[in-house]
Formats: sequence, C-alpha cells, structure tokens
Amino acid sequence: IVALPMLALAGQLAMGGRHPWLPQTLNQRSFSIPAFQGVLEKAEKYIGWIERFSKPRLPFVTSHVGSRVVGFLMLIPILSILTPLPSTNTAPGIGVAVASLGLIERDGVLVILGLLFGFAWVFLLLFLGHEAISLIKAWLGMGA
Repeated sequence: IVALPMLALAGQLAMGGRHPWLPQTLNQRSFSIPAFQGVLEKAEKYIGWIERFSKPRLPFVTSHVGSRVVGFLMLIPILSILTPLPSTNTAPGIGVAVASLGLIERDGVLVILGLLFGFAWVFLLLFLGHEAISLIKAWLGMGA
C-alpha cells in the first residue's frame, strides 16, 4: 500500500516536478496534532542522527536535473517493494528513505548511499530469486 504513493511521488520527481501533486481528497485531509507529534518524537532519534551526519555535498546529485535522475532511479527499488514475497520491502524501503532524506538535506552522498543500498537489495533479490527458481526446478526434476 505504501509503495504506490512512493511510486507516484518518485515518478513525479522523475518528470521534473518541483512539488508533489496529491489528489484533492488527500490535500483536504486533516490529522490529529498529538498523534502526529507522537510520530515525530519516535522518528526524531533516527532523523536527528542523519541530520547531524548530513551536510550539503555533491550538489549536482540534488540539482533539478540530478533529482530527476534520482527520481527515475528510485522507481526500481520502489517497484521491488511491490513484490509480494517476504523480506522484499524493508531493505529497498530503507534505501529509498535514506535517498529521500539526502534529497531533503541536499546531501548527494546520502542520496547515492540510499540508492546503492536499494539497488544492492534488488540485485540480491533478482540473483537469489533466479537461483531459487533453478533449485526448485532441479528438485522437481523439471530440467536444468
């Protein structure tokens, strides 16, 4: 469920959008301030660590053109999140989150690290998935 909005936002970024477009029904939704404050407090320790680590670096990665490329590249790990198999969504989700925080903080190093983490997981998923299918076929006697 979360991957679909991520896919839409990454697609908008890839197409050059400077601000996310959301349907009117989402724009008009309200939420409880105390509930949101609780979410912020839980996220603060993780985001605070990243904010202390991050600084503006590699500005070409977070430029408008660079952001479009990053948005396009984010589509790959986001699509892997849609794979309906166990353990296929956490690692690419973390990679996309780190890359997104890198865009927000204008830290090209974080963006690259997030993308590398997401792509590494997609590579492992494809490689190990292919190997698993080959092993299952061999076990079932369906050929090499």
